[in-house]
This record gives sequence, C-alpha cells and structure tokens, in this order.
Amino acid sequence: MEPLSVLVYSDFLCPWCFNAALRMQQIQDEFGDAVRVEWRSYLLRPQPHHGRDLEKFRGYTQSWERAAADEPRAIFRPWQGDAGPPSHSVPAHVAAKAAASLGPAAGRALRERLFPAYFAESRDISDSETLRALWAEAGLAAAEFVRTEDPAFEARVRAEHEEALALEANGVPAVRVGESEFALVGAQPLETYRRWLRRSLEACARG
Repeated sequence: MEPLSVLVYSDFLCPWCFNAALRMQQIQDEFGDAVRVEWRSYLLRPQPHHGRDLEKFRGYTQSWERAAADEPRAIFRPWQGDAGPPSHSVPAHVAAKAAASLGPAAGRALRERLFPAYFAESRDISDSETLRALWAEAGLAAAEFVRTEDPAFEARVRAEHEEALALEANGVPAVRVGESEFALVGAQPLETYRRWLRRSLEACARG
C-alpha cells in the first residue's frame, strides 16, 4: 500500500507551527513508511516590510509564552539583541525548499534549525547571511547554498500558499490528508494527530 500523504502547511514565523512541527516529525518517526509527511508553505508575511518597530516586536514576542506552555519540547524566548525583526516569511521557506531538494534528511536538518533559531535564539531568518549560517549549522554543504537563488523555489512557495488559501485554511498550522479538501487547523495535541491518521490508514486499508 502506498504511504498515506500528510500535507502540513506552516510558516517558520508562527509559534504554533513550531509546536506542530515537533509533533508531526514525531508522527513521521512513529508511523514510519506508512505515512509520508510533506511540508508546504503558508505565508503569514508574504511581502517584505522593512523598518518595523523593534520595541513593538519585542513586546509581541512575549506572547510566545502561550505556545511555550503548550509544548515543552519547543524553546521560546522573548526577542533579544538588535537584529530583526524578520522582514517577511518567504526567505526561510525558500531555504527550506532548497535544502529539501538535497534529500529528506537535509530538509529535516534545516527545518530543525530554522524554528529554534527564530524563537529561541533571536535570529532574523529573513536575512540571507543568517540563513547561510543556519545552512552550515544544519550540516549542509556550503556550495549548495546557491540553490536558494533558484526562482523556482520561490514560485513553489507562493503556489503552495495559494493552494492553502484555496482550501480555506484560514490559519496555520493546517494539516491535510491526501487529496482531501478538509484541513485540520491549529496545533493539535499529538494524540489527536495519531488518532486521525490511524483512522485514515484504516479507511485506506478497507479501500
């Protein structure tokens, strides 16, 4: 039987997506070859916006405490230092697509650096030099960072965002099974994801 396709729409600037990413990665590890988790882009900030008020942004990051209370494995810290805030969502998604083009392990390695870099380390993940550094920290070959300049990756990022909007996924994270038009929105408890996917696998087995 073909693996069950699980599509996860998320944004690296969304604290709840950090929590869901940890849970969905655990789902992938637990279910193994029975499911195939595919990470798709949703853009909370689709266009560059420079000159945002840093102090106001610092105040906003205090709200990450709610997400921190929901998932003990995810580390959140209010913004420190003078870098940022990120100008928009696209650069991190492009870097993630470029890494994934090197293989699933490379894609996972960079995803697992992007979320904590932003939420725990106060690093501007819309900045190209920051992304280059995170690429190296993820163990990816420096020469391959040039892949992030391929316009096809940004086109794919934006197409996935439009796809999510067409599904009326009015928030992130949003999880969709296969070609279903239904997307489960919000960072659900791990057991909710488990039950949903078990039922979906049973339905597939019955034909």
